[in-house]
Amino acid sequence: MMTDPISDMLIRIKNAQAVGHPTVDIPYSRIKYQIALILEREGFVEKVEKKFRRNKRIIRIFLKYENREPKIIDMKRVSKPGRRVYLPYKKIKAPKGGYGVAIISTSQGLMTDKEARRRHLGGEVLCEIW
Repeated sequence: MMTDPISDMLIRIKNAQAVGHPTVDIPYSRIKYQIALILEREGFVEKVEKKFRRNKRIIRIFLKYENREPKIIDMKRVSKPGRRVYLPYKKIKAPKGGYGVAIISTSQGLMTDKEARRRHLGGEVLCEIW
């Protein structure tokens, strides 16, 4: 069975936060690296680094906590390999009434729901983080 690498990334972050790990390592891919950079820019994680470990590229994500509580409350994969979700920019909504961020794959790269609406770009809604 083919696994979904983006779902795997979200689950690894969730699991690491659940047990209070300071960092989590994820196998490298360009799209996962772009998602990690958006998480860093939006303040959900402390820092993102590209590393080499035993001839393999990995993404090391430094997790962020406030009063020992993870900064990311939850994450949800929206568009899955079995069911893709594409939206025009007018239909893109901010998750959790504006408290969350949706990551959208557009023709101009990955961006948040706010950026996509501002640039009038629709695309595939990859995931929601809040």
